[in-house]
Amino acid sequence: MMRRASGCLFGLAFGDALGAATEFLTVEEICRRFPPHGPQEISGNPALVTDDTQMTLAVGQALVKAETDLNVSDLEVTLRHAFIKWLHSPDNNRAPGLTCLRSCQELETGIPWQQATRKNSKGCGANMRVAPVGLLKLDAKRRAAVAQFQAALTHGHPTALAASDLTATAIALLIQGCKPQDLPTQLYDYALSQRSVYHADCLGELWQQPYTNTPEEFISRGWDECFAVLDKLNTALANPDRDADPCLATGEGWIAEEALATGLLCFLLFPEQPLAALRRAAVTAGDSDSIACLTGAFAGAYLGMSAWPEDWEIRIEYREQLAALGQLWD
Repeated sequence: MMRRASGCLFGLAFGDALGAATEFLTVEEICRRFPPHGPQEISGNPALVTDDTQMTLAVGQALVKAETDLNVSDLEVTLRHAFIKWLHSPDNNRAPGLTCLRSCQELETGIPWQQATRKNSKGCGANMRVAPVGLLKLDAKRRAAVAQFQAALTHGHPTALAASDLTATAIALLIQGCKPQDLPTQLYDYALSQRSVYHADCLGELWQQPYTNTPEEFISRGWDECFAVLDKLNTALANPDRDADPCLATGEGWIAEEALATGLLCFLLFPEQPLAALRRAAVTAGDSDSIACLTGAFAGAYLGMSAWPEDWEIRIEYREQLAALGQLWD
C-alpha cells in the first residue's frame, strides 16, 4: 500500500512546520536566516506546526464524528464543536488568522453559522484545512458540498468556497492516481462543470448578499476568480522556473485561490521530488506555511507515505493524531 492518505496528512504537517519559520519574510531574508537556500529540515522535537495543521485535524476529526452520510445537521454540529475546541486550545498560539478566530468566537455563541461567518473573507484559512475532505470516499457532488460547507463556516466569500472545492478535488484526483501533468487540465475542466452549481442543501441562503440576484450568480464569481489563477498557473508551467519565487507567478497565498495555485505550482515544479517541492514552497515571500502545507498535501497524496523521511515522521507535532486519521482513510 502507498498509504496516500497518511502521505497527504503528514506532508501537509511537514510543509507547515518547514514554512512556519519563513512566513512574513522576503526570499532574501529567508536565505540570510537559513543560508544558503532556506530551511532544509524541520527543526525541533517535536517539530512544531501552525494553525494550518491544527485546523486540518479539527476538520478531519469532525468528519469522523459526523454520521456516515455526512448530513448537514450532523456535520455542522461536529465542525462547530471542533472549531470551538480549537479556539480554546492552549496550543492555539501560532498566529492564527483573524477570520478564523472571529468566526469561531461567533460560532461559540450559538448563532446560525450564516451569521457567524465572515461573508467577505476569502482567506486561505478556508482551504488550508480541507485536505481531509479530499481523502474521503465520496462522490464528486458530495465531496464538493462538504468541502464548501467546511469553508463556509468561517469564510463566506464564494471564492473561498470554490478554492476549497478545487483543493479537495485535487487531492482526490491524486489519490485516485491522476498524473501530475494532467492535474491542471482536470481541475480546469472540473471548475467549468461547477461554475453555476450552488449546493443549497449545505449552503442554504448564504448567497443572499448585496448586489447578488441568484445563487448561481453568487457562486460563479468564486469560480471565475479561480479560473483566473488557474490561467496563471498554466502560464507558469509553460515556462517553468524552479529558481524564481513561485509567488511572483501565482500570488502570495494569503487568499484562498492564490494559496491553492501557488501550492500546486510548487508541487508541479517538483512532482517526483517531494522534499524539493516543500523547500521551494517554504522559500516564498508570501504565506509560506500555508503554501508549503498545501504543497505537502498534494505531494503526499501523489507519492504516499514513503515520500517522507522517517525522522520527520517521528518528530512532527501531533504525530499520533495524524497517524490515526491516515490509518483510518488508508
